[in-house]
Amino acid sequence: MTQFVSGRHFLHTPGPTNLPERVQRAMDRNAINHRGPEFGALGREVIQKLRPVFGTDGIIGIFPASGTGAWEAALVNTLREGDRVLISRTGQFSHLWEQMATRFGLDVMALETDWRRGADPLAIGKVLEDDREHRIKAVFVVHSETSTSCMSDVGAVREAMDRAKHPALLMVDAISSLGCCDYRHDAWKVDVTIAGSQKGLMVPPGLSFTAISEKAMAAARAGGSRRSYWDWEPLATANKTGFFPYTPAINLLWALREALDIMAEEGLPAVYARHARYAEATRRAVAAWGLELQCLDPHAYGPGVTAIRVPDGHSADRLRAVILEQFNMSLGNGLGRVEDKVFRIGHMGDLGVLSLMGALTGVEMGLRAAGIPHKAGGVQAALAFLSQAG
Repeated sequence: MTQFVSGRHFLHTPGPTNLPERVQRAMDRNAINHRGPEFGALGREVIQKLRPVFGTDGIIGIFPASGTGAWEAALVNTLREGDRVLISRTGQFSHLWEQMATRFGLDVMALETDWRRGADPLAIGKVLEDDREHRIKAVFVVHSETSTSCMSDVGAVREAMDRAKHPALLMVDAISSLGCCDYRHDAWKVDVTIAGSQKGLMVPPGLSFTAISEKAMAAARAGGSRRSYWDWEPLATANKTGFFPYTPAINLLWALREALDIMAEEGLPAVYARHARYAEATRRAVAAWGLELQCLDPHAYGPGVTAIRVPDGHSADRLRAVILEQFNMSLGNGLGRVEDKVFRIGHMGDLGVLSLMGALTGVEMGLRAAGIPHKAGGVQAALAFLSQAG
């Protein structure tokens, strides 16, 4: 028999994130006919409300899937076996995207990093300049690398591609950035942007999104790989009718509509400023503790998650276990190359200032309980910043 723990669980993983009560209530209703007029209106409405979040007037596709499904759709619609793609290894999720590309028989060129900074636009531009035969068909960029909390400058990558006069498609993983910071699919001339519902959008896992440029859709219509479920063509029709070519996740779409309404009520600039403020408060706590951020580039700090290194000889996983057992709080674990070396504080989605302060208090108590060398005062440093920042 599981022992009862009083008080609410503090969920501070970088996805899934906490759900607003309004979003939970929006799902609490019976299903409707997904071929009827009420659903068609719902489908059209959520697509329209997603547009300012993606920064696009183009096609936005919705799949009942995780973000991994949107990754696969991006590959099979636009690329064929043997096509060359370029990716920067900025963390575990770029690594997984690279693995998927390899399984599909793509010729992957990887730019290595130390997982402590974002993609290097100049390095990407140099590779493209040297590719005079234009063998590279796509450039993959993870906007916010959830495993390291490092951001890549997508606008600068596009500028590098334009300087090189290279026709490759630009594909961006915005899974842990969308809804947390300003994103500009059209202005940055991104061809494919993928995202998921369970992070900044404050919806349960189960929806993936794909914003598709005219150039990317033309590439899909001209070729790509064999596909059926992941085919983009029906998504163009769905943008007009609101109906899906498969059984949609009806209740999740109600949740999404409510979450987008909440974001619109707060105002997207205010949503993004709140994420930036909480991220800065978290980093100030880390500095006061005397711990080290995984991200070394201040220009690349992520808005929705902070990855923190534990001192050599100590276990980040044990720290997380102590915090969960003693203080009923979940934190993100280290992935891939940084497994057991970092823990991650998620500060995205439905989060208030007192919730953030509770999370930082739990971490400081956990550091002490787990015997991790640190200085006191991280919570006070965050408090001082948040108090003066308003």
